[in-house]
Amino acid sequence: MQDNVLDVGPEPLRRDQVVQVARGGAQVALTQLAEQGIAATRKHIDALAAEQRPVYGVSTGFGALAVRHIPTDRRAALQQSFVRSHAAGAGAAVEPEVVRAQMLLRLHTIATGRTGVRPETAHALVALLNAGIVPVVHEFGSLGCSGDLAPLASVALALIGEGEVFDAAGRRRPAAEALAEAGIEPVSLAEKEGLALTNGTDGMLGMLVLAAHDLSALLDVADVTAAMSVEALLGTDRVFAADLQQLRPHPGQAVSAARMAALLSGSEIVASHRGPDCTRVQDAYSLRCAPQVHGAARDTVAHAETVADRELAAAIDNPVVLEDGRVESNGNFHGAPLAYVLDFLAIPLADVASMAERRTDRMLDVARSHGLPAFLADDPGVDSGHMIAHYTQAGLVSELKRLAVPASVDSIPTSAMQEDHVSMGWSAARKLRRGIDGLTTVLAVELLTAARALDLRAPLTPAPATAAVRDLLRGRVPGPGADRHIAPEIAAAEDLIRSGAVRATAAGFVDSALEES
Repeated sequence: MQDNVLDVGPEPLRRDQVVQVARGGAQVALTQLAEQGIAATRKHIDALAAEQRPVYGVSTGFGALAVRHIPTDRRAALQQSFVRSHAAGAGAAVEPEVVRAQMLLRLHTIATGRTGVRPETAHALVALLNAGIVPVVHEFGSLGCSGDLAPLASVALALIGEGEVFDAAGRRRPAAEALAEAGIEPVSLAEKEGLALTNGTDGMLGMLVLAAHDLSALLDVADVTAAMSVEALLGTDRVFAADLQQLRPHPGQAVSAARMAALLSGSEIVASHRGPDCTRVQDAYSLRCAPQVHGAARDTVAHAETVADRELAAAIDNPVVLEDGRVESNGNFHGAPLAYVLDFLAIPLADVASMAERRTDRMLDVARSHGLPAFLADDPGVDSGHMIAHYTQAGLVSELKRLAVPASVDSIPTSAMQEDHVSMGWSAARKLRRGIDGLTTVLAVELLTAARALDLRAPLTPAPATAAVRDLLRGRVPGPGADRHIAPEIAAAEDLIRSGAVRATAAGFVDSALEES
């Protein structure tokens, strides 16, 4: 990528490139190799279109209607009808970043030269991305098999100048108006193009890439909030030692343990109860086992990234045009590989949140908080402190457990039983995105609570790393005192997490400590 322009060719995309285009507004361009492959493959489709024998996607109907041979003079109408009928989504518009991701991923499959899309259609998709025009894609409509049909058809609909889009200013308006204003000529689809623009796993894959990116960042934050809670609850850092972690060589566990040890390095609070006079033998599991849980979550994300990388190297279409010109039907559009890992990620997400909630609860309970005031209130009884903030956190954890129920175990037959088993991968992706938002809030409440508890341990001082994170929060949220409107404080903590500020503040200390070790 040069000058914020991503060159898209037949080579696999990287996950960070998808994020840059989806969220960073990076521009795209087709490589010369992609241009050549697209043009060469289109010649095969044009030749097949001139023949009398039926070829699926070129001269036949679709799905259960594939048995009908379409005469030459009706094939353009077939493609337009296909896109219009398949853009049948319902519900709220999905996030622009998801739509941009799926547009890029469909462009990449076209760039492999395996779809038969014409060069001018590929160029129109490039122009749409670069103009910042985002087709309106609805929440419901994909079963995750035959690809993300309705979501991708909504993009194709915009390419032909129909439907609705969000323009570069974020205004929702007719596609024809936005395209005209951007100087983009609507496409008149030719043989196979309607199918090629819609038969992919791009929505599912885009959401998987974005989710893996977000979860990696949130797991770093979870290590930070867990370390703050261990410190605030007078827990020990000895259990995070490298020699103990090596006894169970899971890579994610080693990373989280090393990070938590680095975060707690130099803490007066931890040092205050490290001597022989300390009577506590073991910390609760939510403290002691944080690296095991966070680490297993990290390893799950790593597995999901492996699946995403394989899919980023794929060319998903049906039928597909092979290098020798054959047009072959296949089942590569089935979303099962993506659906499974999208569901898988929802499980550790819920569990990391559940453990954070348990640590928060311990800090609020006088029976287990080792000297902290009830609910961290300034005047318990008059003030409620963080009591109801914990309720909010607990409610979210319960919701995350429900969202961890897999979507991919479900299937429902459609298209007159031609499509009799589907992946539900789009549904798995949508609930995972809601889960990521929920985990962010859960960690925000732990951050608020642990920071307040650390303040209440004065005059003992926290570790430099945890103190820096606490001080970052104090730039937005005051320290302990009488009850205040707490919802804006939760929102402020969420913002610090989403912006990357919490992660970045801790990273300076963690990275240097790990380098020294």
